[in-house]
Amino acid sequence: MDQEQRVKEVIIRALELSIEPDDLDTDTSLAEDGIGLDSVSTLEVVVGLEEAFGFEIEDEELTEDIFVSIHSLTDFVGNKLAQKQPRIEQGSVA
Repeated sequence: MDQEQRVKEVIIRALELSIEPDDLDTDTSLAEDGIGLDSVSTLEVVVGLEEAFGFEIEDEELTEDIFVSIHSLTDFVGNKLAQKQPRIEQGSVA
């Protein structure tokens, strides 16, 4: 399962939506004029993402631009996962 699909599932679970992940478009707005995230549901999505992907989201990372759409949230998750990957130093042998 790809990251976008997992992000959609987190959103659906957090908001208790009665839809399938494929019903959500990548450009679906997460704001009140779209899915309808408010401050409480945003925190529920954050907790769901932390649990689903195994990382922590710091308060200073919680900016409006990551909650614009499913695409922007998926990009944020991808960046967090990339930071979490161990880095291999050049010239080092495992």
